[in-house]
Amino acid sequence: METDRRTILRWLGKGSVFAAFIAQIGAAARAFFPNVLYEPPSTFKLERPEDYPQGYSFNSEHRLFVVRAANKFHVISAICTHLGCTVQWRGTEFDCPCHGSRFDANGNVIAGPAPRPLPWFEVSLSPDGLLEVDSAETVPQGSAFTTPTEKA
Repeated sequence: METDRRTILRWLGKGSVFAAFIAQIGAAARAFFPNVLYEPPSTFKLERPEDYPQGYSFNSEHRLFVVRAANKFHVISAICTHLGCTVQWRGTEFDCPCHGSRFDANGNVIAGPAPRPLPWFEVSLSPDGLLEVDSAETVPQGSAFTTPTEKA
């Protein structure tokens, strides 16, 4: 019975060393497969400038507002800076339906728990004539993209 016990313990010892070796190989192999976040690109195209009416237009796909005043455009995020709800335009201000934050027409906090104003994103005109937004680049409030006037 003693040799059987020693044999079992010897196999358990060798097995644990082998399992540790396999775990080390697995961990080393895992290093060749990095963690990659597949997020949507931060730069994307919207519509042509002439397709936007004067005032505030909501883009639900990218959760932002395109604001047009004559031939000037700016883009304001529609994501509340409190907990990420989508704000709604109420004619003179943005309202967050989740927790009651309110923002003025420029995105500044006027009430509620939101800690920061709504960010403004960089907007430009792509070579194919579409508005192009870079949501990774914020711009100061008051910044606007002016569309080039057509030469007659």
